[in-house]
Amino acid sequence: MSPKRTRVLRPVQHTAEQLFLHYYDTDNTERLLPAARAADVRFEDCKPARDIPTYAGQKHTPGFYWSASSDTVLEYESFLEARWMKLLDFDAKVARFAAQPFIFEGIDNEGPWTHYPDLFVRRTDGSALLLDVKNPERMNSLAVQRQAHRTRKACARLGWDYQMAGEPDPQLWATVEWLAGYRRPLNAAADLVGPLLFRAAQPVSIGQLLAFRPDSQVERAVVYHLMWHHRLLFDPTHPLRDHTTVWAAPILEHT
Repeated sequence: MSPKRTRVLRPVQHTAEQLFLHYYDTDNTERLLPAARAADVRFEDCKPARDIPTYAGQKHTPGFYWSASSDTVLEYESFLEARWMKLLDFDAKVARFAAQPFIFEGIDNEGPWTHYPDLFVRRTDGSALLLDVKNPERMNSLAVQRQAHRTRKACARLGWDYQMAGEPDPQLWATVEWLAGYRRPLNAAADLVGPLLFRAAQPVSIGQLLAFRPDSQVERAVVYHLMWHHRLLFDPTHPLRDHTTVWAAPILEHT
């Protein structure tokens, strides 16, 4: 868990529109950066800029999530935020992501404003996405919409994408939640990877892939692990069944 945060640094208050990012670097040093220099910082590696409160009777459900993409433990504020962490962790286009990465401190024509974005995402192509996770019941509130407008405008200025997310697609979530149980590194079963990928050189159902062993529970776990890590490809928009078709990814996709 990160040490208690104290916000000491402050941007100079002027009437002109401006934007700063307040964050803690990899050495846990507090920084205050003008937006024009944000491209110099790997926010996906930074420490959380905010303490997530825990207290008796709270409505939020904070906790910790281990990310397979970065081998780091991230703190989340709600189960809904944890769902999106898991979805990002599964996304093959995501290199890594960070929670509570910085604080926007800005001034616009409506006055000073601040915002703590939920998740900063670095994609494999180097582009960035800022994700705010909101209770769907609050998404249309005036305060949330104003925050989203300001954050979207700030992200456009920084060359980042912005998304405000509620509940994920139920089928995709069901698939990812199941496969996430197999995301951790393989140990004793690692020698099964080669034979399984060889048998899946052409599209094959999961049931057929496992049919060569009378008791295939270990092999099944390895198959799900390979599906999570996109070494076995499949259609995630349909329920996982033994008749689900899988096929080995081209070598260049996972080297």
